[in-house]
Amino acid sequence: MKLLFNIAWTHVSTRVRQTLVGMAGVAMGVGFTIMMAGLMQGSQIDFLRQLVDTMPHITIEDERRSVPTQPAEQEYAAVQMADIANVGKRPGIKYPESVMSSLRSWIPGDVAPSVKTTAIIDHGGARIGITLTGIDPRREVHVSKLAAQMREGKLDDLSRAPNAIIIGEALAEKLGVKTGNTVLLVGGQGTQLNSTVAGLFRSGLKRVDESQIYSLAGPAQVMMGQNGVINQLRLRLNDPMAAQKVAAQVEAQTGYKSVSWQEANADLLSTFTVRDFIVLTVMGAMLLTSSFATYNIISTITHEKRQDIAIMKSLGMREYAVRRIFIIESVIIGVVGILFGWILGYLLCYGWSKITIFNPLTGTTVPLQIYYSAMHYVVAGGISLLCCAGAAYFPARKATRVHPVEIIRGAS
Repeated sequence: MKLLFNIAWTHVSTRVRQTLVGMAGVAMGVGFTIMMAGLMQGSQIDFLRQLVDTMPHITIEDERRSVPTQPAEQEYAAVQMADIANVGKRPGIKYPESVMSSLRSWIPGDVAPSVKTTAIIDHGGARIGITLTGIDPRREVHVSKLAAQMREGKLDDLSRAPNAIIIGEALAEKLGVKTGNTVLLVGGQGTQLNSTVAGLFRSGLKRVDESQIYSLAGPAQVMMGQNGVINQLRLRLNDPMAAQKVAAQVEAQTGYKSVSWQEANADLLSTFTVRDFIVLTVMGAMLLTSSFATYNIISTITHEKRQDIAIMKSLGMREYAVRRIFIIESVIIGVVGILFGWILGYLLCYGWSKITIFNPLTGTTVPLQIYYSAMHYVVAGGISLLCCAGAAYFPARKATRVHPVEIIRGAS
């Protein structure tokens, strides 16, 4: 093996220009692959973080996912019920405090009650449909990032003004209102409520900032026309990725429909799967293309060293041993190129992370999000090394299968 390595090193070191070109090709492929992986995964993680921060990880609603089994069906196996309405006698979750106490005993997180209804906000003739969520400020801080998203005022200000509300900055701009102004809320049953704007928030998602407002639970219950009703329980977990599993357990325990953030955004998450496939295809093509330089170099060397191949085979060296020489050459080129590619990839990621982009929707300047992962380096390097070895195998195999006599006769 030492002899094979010495021969391979001699071939690589005597053709410096071609060797450097091959190493540069590998380094460029690995470096830009790492940069693309970090950029795409970083932007995806940042978007999911914003999405998760603007909504509870699990929402328990006051409805059933399916029609409950009827007593006649339980008593008589031959009976089949049809056209049964999946409605409750009265909206709201029964005994919400007991349900929350039971959930707190085992879920890895916290839970808070809320009242969700729809209404119309009216100010200066502008009427906009909104979603009104009644919350408990003391418990809300444990299940959402609303307190950190406040731009004016605090959550506690909901208790310091009559029928106080907190609205998104985008909605405030549409209505032309500021903190301290009074707006009119109109419920579905014609209930009207004069409310004071106690604060402004910005979640980063325009659809939320333009359509979501918060109040105490009391005003929301008045707008819904159901005093004392709690129609949602919102959960926040220590690990957001476990939401789907925990939601299934919560639904099995309570019987109420429990929706994880993954289920609520299933269509959006499916687009990420398609995007990941496209990105992986592009990165694989980049690594495969970078191996073409190695293929050309090995092909040239095997063509120029035909007489050396004939001599080595005449001296009794096996074909597989001759092939190993050229594969070792490609591995040397690949390993050195991968090392420089790792350095290039890190520098590219670092450089891109310093670039800021102005977001016209939010009016803020944000840096590009880069995700650093050792797995990106290992995978890019491993695939590139396999491509280099494969690129060297085929020309080496072709050259070593020629009989030594034919090579020497052709040379003479």
